[in-house]
Amino acid sequence: MVIGLLSLDIHFPYSQSLKDKRKELNSLKGRIRQKYNIALAELDYQDTWQRTKIGIVTLNSQAGMVKDILTKILKDVEGHINGDILKADIQFF
Repeated sequence: MVIGLLSLDIHFPYSQSLKDKRKELNSLKGRIRQKYNIALAELDYQDTWQRTKIGIVTLNSQAGMVKDILTKILKDVEGHINGDILKADIQFF
């Protein structure tokens, strides 16, 4: 079994409060969870207004399938996010 982790450092330049950040983050989480069969959590920067780090996890018996899903999610996030992806990293376990 292959487990894949996509971690994203995201900057929300237009966020003026934690409430603004949560609104953007919840929108992103909802869209990704609805479209893909994944688990998603905020990993760091919970108290920072304009920055977050999220982790997205999926698993499958085939490494290629895990990589394809995480790559699709990354492209989806890049196309629909109201901010900038500072760093994206995919790891396999």
